Amino acid sequence: MRKVALLTSGGDAPGMNAAIRAVVRTAIYHNLEVYGVMRGYAGLIEGVMHKMDLGSVADIIQRGGTILHTARSQEFMTLEGRQKALDNLKNLGIDGLVVIGGDGSFRGASELHKLGFSVIGIPGTIDNDIHGTEFSIGFDTAINTVVDAINRIRDTATSHERIFLVEVMGRSSGWIALESGLAGGAESILVPEIEPDYNEIVDRLKRGMGRGKRHSIIIVAEGVDSAYNVSKEIEKRIGLDTRVTVLGHIQRGGSPTALDRVIASRMGALAVELLLQGKSNLMTGIVGTELITLSFDEAVNKKKTIDINAYNLAGILSI
Repeated sequence: MRKVALLTSGGDAPGMNAAIRAVVRTAIYHNLEVYGVMRGYAGLIEGVMHKMDLGSVADIIQRGGTILHTARSQEFMTLEGRQKALDNLKNLGIDGLVVIGGDGSFRGASELHKLGFSVIGIPGTIDNDIHGTEFSIGFDTAINTVVDAINRIRDTATSHERIFLVEVMGRSSGWIALESGLAGGAESILVPEIEPDYNEIVDRLKRGMGRGKRHSIIIVAEGVDSAYNVSKEIEKRIGLDTRVTVLGHIQRGGSPTALDRVIASRMGALAVELLLQGKSNLMTGIVGTELITLSFDEAVNKKKTIDINAYNLAGILSI
C-alpha cells in the first residue's frame, strides 16, 4: 500500500470534512500518498483526482458539506463505467480507496471490490439508516438542527395557540423524526416505518386541549406524506387551524457537532489502518464507544429499523 484515494458520494453530511481530514493526515502519517477524487464516482470515471497534503485539509474540521464535492453517477452503475474508474485508479498507481457515503455509495464500493480493488467505507448520511453502526456521520448534527428549529417554532406556536407540523427528511427512515421529536418534546411523531393513526393523533390533541393546552408540535418524516396533506387531514378531523414548516436541506448544512467530528475522525483513521492491513469490502462503524467493522454486503442488505422503544417512549411522554 503506497497510494490511497478517497471520495465522498451521495448526499452531503456535516462531518464529512472531518473524515476527509482524518483520512488524509493518517495516510500521510503512515508515509502514504493520498489523492482526493472530486465529485464522487463521477469524478472517478472522469479521472478528476489531485494529490493532497497536510495543508489540503487545514481548517476544515468545523465546516459542513464536503470539500471534495459530491454527485450522482448513472455511468458508474454500468460495468463499463466501473471499469473506466478502475483504470483511472490504476493509472495513478493507487492501491486503495476510501468511500464516504451511504448505502448507495457502498453498493458502488462493493462493485469495485468485486473487480479486485481494495475499498473501505465510512458511513456518512444524516438519515442514520446504515445497518450495523449506531451513528452515521452527520446524523447528530441534523437532529440538533431540527431540535433548534422545534424550539423556535414552539415559541410561535405558544404565542398564537396553534398546531404546527414540522416536516423533516427521511424518505424511508424515521430516525431524524424520531430522535428530534423525542428531544424536542413533540406531541406526535410520524415515521415511514409505522402507519400513521390519525385518530390517535387527534385524540392526543383533544386531551391536551382538555387540560388547557392550546399549542402542539407534530413531526412528520417526508416519507410518510407531505406535511401539508397531513395538516389537511388533521384540520378535517379536529376543525383547528394548523401551520406547516418544511425544513428541507437546512438539515444537511451547518457546522458539525462535536460528536460528528469525533466519530468522523476516528472512522477516517480506522479506514486507512484497515487498508494498510490489506483489508477490503468493509465499512467502519461505531457501537457505544467502540469502533467496529462489517462487510458492505451486510451493511446494505440488512435494514436498520428505528428504535421502537424510543418511539413508544415518545408516545408515553406526550400524553
